Amino acid sequence: MMNVCTTIIESPRLPVSLELSGDEVKAVAGTDGQSSCTATLPPIYPEWLGDRAFSATHGARFNYVVGEMARGIATPRMVVEAVRAGCLGFYGSAGLPLTEIERGLREIKAALSPDQISWGANLIHTPQQPGYEADVVDLFLREGVRRVSASAYMRLSPEIVRYTALGLQRGPDGRILRTNHVFAKVSRAEVAEQFLAPAPDAILKQLVEAGAITGEQADLASTVPVAAEITAEADSGGHTDRRSAAPLFSSICAARDRVATKTGIDPDIIRIGLAGGIATPHAVAAAFSMGAAYVLTGSINQAAVESGLSLPGRQLLAKAGPADVAMAPAADMFEQGVEVQVLKRGTLFAMRGKKLFQFYRSGAAFETLDSNDQAWVEDVLGEPFESAWQATREYIRTVNPKEAERAEADGNKRLALVARRYLFSGAQLAREGNPARLADYQIWCGPAQGAFNEWGDGTFLEDISNRTVSQIAWNLMEGAARITRAAQLRAVGVAVPPSAFNYIPQQFAESEAA
Repeated sequence: MMNVCTTIIESPRLPVSLELSGDEVKAVAGTDGQSSCTATLPPIYPEWLGDRAFSATHGARFNYVVGEMARGIATPRMVVEAVRAGCLGFYGSAGLPLTEIERGLREIKAALSPDQISWGANLIHTPQQPGYEADVVDLFLREGVRRVSASAYMRLSPEIVRYTALGLQRGPDGRILRTNHVFAKVSRAEVAEQFLAPAPDAILKQLVEAGAITGEQADLASTVPVAAEITAEADSGGHTDRRSAAPLFSSICAARDRVATKTGIDPDIIRIGLAGGIATPHAVAAAFSMGAAYVLTGSINQAAVESGLSLPGRQLLAKAGPADVAMAPAADMFEQGVEVQVLKRGTLFAMRGKKLFQFYRSGAAFETLDSNDQAWVEDVLGEPFESAWQATREYIRTVNPKEAERAEADGNKRLALVARRYLFSGAQLAREGNPARLADYQIWCGPAQGAFNEWGDGTFLEDISNRTVSQIAWNLMEGAARITRAAQLRAVGVAVPPSAFNYIPQQFAESEAA
């Protein structure tokens, strides 16, 4: 056993000197056969957790991403404060009208200087809205958005390839440089492989023939991955495959290596981050110890003061425990049976959404339901079914006329579209904060939110008015550094007490962002 002449230090940033003895340690320390030696552990800084090439590429102080939360929950203000805190922030532009996205992007740019580059926006795959994805890419290119977080992709689209290819150029030394960076959020290896590989020749040829990219850009895109940043998304709020973080991260790393072997790309230019379940210092430390280049937080930022979620919604989140979540039908993929993970405590949204899906799956139309079920549906909708259908029809006619035409002759399809409108409105109600409709709030939430609340209980973070994205980020990174320090000490044979792996949140001065 080792004899230790020092105790666990309070700060992870100071070197530690240990008096070590014993044959086993001699071998590790490389001594000359003497019975004791001195080993010094270098300091650990939160800035050093993760891949330093990531922070250097994206202009961030920490390898920490404040993730996009759709429909503006990740607000322009949240992005700006994330950048000022030394993190990378993504605007939750998915699902917003183009005019609103444009306003948000300009708000971000107006608040930041040109050298504050660690920000981007969300690009979501929307095959159910033809033309929307292309319009968003056009807007991003016009507004100089150099980083996008690509989500909901099951296969590559021409638009995500176009965005990547238009940002490629060859540098003076012959290397291919990126000005447009894609962060591909994935939860399956087969999807990750598409982003890890160069763009398919068929898509590149289509883009060249359409005049969307040049032949030179197509040639460059055929030799580099579509995305150099891959975010492995484990069990999370919203759309989720509910994957466990460790097996998922290993799976995505294996996918990277397979693609590198097959295509000849350099695997070291790929940076794999981890999202989903990142809510405590233990989770952050574990992610980095597995080799994650960066971590991404999502749901926990919904309760932050910069969030686009209403105060009643944030208050509900702050009371959640790890088990207070449920799966509910997704508004955008209702008919396919796709689900999202939402907050269960304090709402009836998940239960009501599932019952609506059961009606649809049975093949029923509203007109074929019995009177009790019809009354229940109209009570949930808060209006007569016919009124709900008229409002739904007007919207669908503008975004997908063929779908509206089909629903005119298909009562089951009409029920599905009205149900989608209810599910969609749940997220809007949660943002608006209508107290009369609290039961219908759709709040994306995973078990990690409960873990965060438990960690913050009894500390300054228990009060949601103190939950800023900067305080959340700094505490998670500082805590992860201290836990990593304790693990280092244990790894060299120190008898580290379990309490050394605890970290109590502390309120940092906002000036520490400098």
